[in-house]
Amino acid sequence: MDTYFDGTKKSRSGNRHLFIKNTVLIASLVSLYTVLVFFTPHAVVSILLCMLLGACLALIGFNIMHEGAHQSISKYKWLNSVSAYALNMMGGTTHFWKLKHNISHHTYTNISGEDHDLNLKPLLRLDVNQPRYWFHRYQHYYWLFLYSITYISWVFFQDFQKYFSGRMASGAAEKHHYAVKEHFIFWITKLVYITVFILVPVLFAGAAHTLAGFLIAAIVCGIFISVVFQLAHVVETTEFPVPSPDSACIDKEWALHQVATTSDFSTGNKTISWMLGGLNFQVEHHLFPKVSHVYYPQLRKMVKETCKEFDVTYHEFPSVYRAFRSHLLYLKRLGRA
Repeated sequence: MDTYFDGTKKSRSGNRHLFIKNTVLIASLVSLYTVLVFFTPHAVVSILLCMLLGACLALIGFNIMHEGAHQSISKYKWLNSVSAYALNMMGGTTHFWKLKHNISHHTYTNISGEDHDLNLKPLLRLDVNQPRYWFHRYQHYYWLFLYSITYISWVFFQDFQKYFSGRMASGAAEKHHYAVKEHFIFWITKLVYITVFILVPVLFAGAAHTLAGFLIAAIVCGIFISVVFQLAHVVETTEFPVPSPDSACIDKEWALHQVATTSDFSTGNKTISWMLGGLNFQVEHHLFPKVSHVYYPQLRKMVKETCKEFDVTYHEFPSVYRAFRSHLLYLKRLGRA
């Protein structure tokens, strides 16, 4: 990686193409919100626009918030911080995300009990080391319902659970204490979100239209976000390592662990890559989390060559469909095993 950036004299942060894309996404969100709230088109048109609004929220999460939280949008720290707070605009909490995703997920990827990004128990069984209940036999059917309420649960339940418990997941041993400013940010941004996405629409469009529109957008956003993150880790080919009982450590070196627990998908589809902010290049993202996704196609070639040279398995699926099918088959197998 260093050879590539030193040789090309390129910055590891985003380029003008990334800033153009992010500007388009923000403008799209503002436009959709304005039309829906202040003009409220016919029901059929409104439903389609609400679905687009939900997808737009997800894309802003993938492209702006995610990269900002990883300090890879810009060489300027303040711009990364502002971008990361896009999650608060979406109703979430950036401070929790950095603890839950940047630390636990990127450090303990696919390790049951430590990787809080994949902690959906007991509703879903994602690891053979997790307990199996009778209802898991049907998890490859009811996944759609769970994924559809992910965003709503995240904004209105999970964040508050983390805030009052101080823990990033139920059952987590480590308890976090927040600086005074984090308390203010949490409550102020939650109130702003509720005002912008609930109270103002009710005032202009009515309670019934607001509730219906919000649910449609939230369901689309939840499914979109959940599926993308699951396709990168919860598929048939990725590993779920178990720490050694003696040392509580993983036997594999960090980089090898990341490659073993992560999978790429649909990397040849430029539209998918544009939409997902490079999250379909998940192997490269886990190896180089502070490098902008605009460089992942070039880094992928180097990673694949290195894996081939050292006989390391590189996980990837040629399309979203193939990855999604593998995810459902994995849920089915874990539910019945």
